Amino acid sequence: MATFELYRRSTIGMCLTETLDEMVQSGTLTPELAIQVLVQFDKSMTEALETQVKSKVSVKGHLHTYRFCDNVWTFILQDASFKNEECQEHVGRVKIVACDSKLLSQ
Repeated sequence: MATFELYRRSTIGMCLTETLDEMVQSGTLTPELAIQVLVQFDKSMTEALETQVKSKVSVKGHLHTYRFCDNVWTFILQDASFKNEECQEHVGRVKIVACDSKLLSQ
């Protein structure tokens, strides 16, 4: 199964990467094993988002920048609001990165 390394830039992905780096530096973990952990993280995040997330969110905001490069959309919104069935949140600035999941099966 192919995966995107996109989720490594999330908060949990960054924390995992920092922890793995510290473990490699201290000699607790080999670099090869750290890479295997990151690859498994990519697979697990992709699978969890595909199978476990059922909620839908609507997003509104002022489009500041958009880009389509290498089959990846990047949107930067200002004064954005995220709304689902339960709540609504306002964010001053947000970056949304979207990849076509159909590319994973190629």
